[in-house]
Amino acid sequence: MATGEMKRIVLARHIVGAPTPEDFRLEVLPIPELAEGQLLIANRFISCDPGTRSRLSPGASYAPPLQPGALVDGFAMGEVVESRHPKFAPGELVMGTGWATHMVSNGRGYLAKVPDLGVPMSLWNGILGVPGMTAWFGLKRVANLQAGERVLVTSAAGPVGATAGQLAKLWGAANVTGIAGGAEKCRWLVEACGFDAALDYKAPDFEAQFAAASADGWDVLFDNVGNASVDRALPVMRMKGRIVISGQVADYNLTPQEAPGIHNTREFIGKRLRMEGLVVFDDLPQFPAAQAELAGLIKAGQVKYREEIFDGIEQLPAAFAGLFSGQSFGRRLIRV
Repeated sequence: MATGEMKRIVLARHIVGAPTPEDFRLEVLPIPELAEGQLLIANRFISCDPGTRSRLSPGASYAPPLQPGALVDGFAMGEVVESRHPKFAPGELVMGTGWATHMVSNGRGYLAKVPDLGVPMSLWNGILGVPGMTAWFGLKRVANLQAGERVLVTSAAGPVGATAGQLAKLWGAANVTGIAGGAEKCRWLVEACGFDAALDYKAPDFEAQFAAASADGWDVLFDNVGNASVDRALPVMRMKGRIVISGQVADYNLTPQEAPGIHNTREFIGKRLRMEGLVVFDDLPQFPAAQAELAGLIKAGQVKYREEIFDGIEQLPAAFAGLFSGQSFGRRLIRV
């Protein structure tokens, strides 16, 4: 039986506006004794996901809000260290959830065994996890990307956007252009990731750059930013264009009343546009095949990624808050 203490991060108070480290609280608890049918997981990596923000305010999002005192349930990759569950054995690696050094599970909910695909463990919390799968199925299922199409990706230097742009190129897109913040991120997208162009939204002439890049229109908008980003692109979408709503990092800290509206809706009629939201767990049964194929692309050097790794669960609140101030460049992870 495992003994000792576990640490976990709980929501200290509902968040209004941008998150701060003070919105969270570190708790230290004894590791509980397992009941029949339970397993104990020692987490190795925990990810900072912008989408977690949508559950930290009182209003409901696509998932119910967390209450103060509740464990924050971001994605975690760990090792089974003790098991009284018939389907899990000590030493197996699993993907689950929870901002904690250890988790006790009954095997239900999101808990998946991690196969050995010959890649670093941390990638299961990033490009082979929810961000990579969001990019994969956002393009394949929601956008139904076709060879020869033009693709615009927002928040393109983030783990979802960078993966989506690279996959679009590999799957035959004629042009992939990203939007990111800062010259360094834009250079990385073009030089390392193979984007045809990257536009710096912080540049004084961004609107002019956007207009020039959009002269031939876009078949697919893969949006990770929010309403203002979508509204900007609507007039330059092509006939029967598709808009994938993957994330809303610019709007997560705003109430529905504060978020900007989408005004250019007449474009949907004339151009027969389609806009669809994406919750990638709809595609969960197809994850293993996609992960195996994507791991092969990574090992072949055809898909690049970046990581920012912080040591110690105590770093989680500050690392998470930094996602919303433009500090991050790559997948933010906590090494437990």
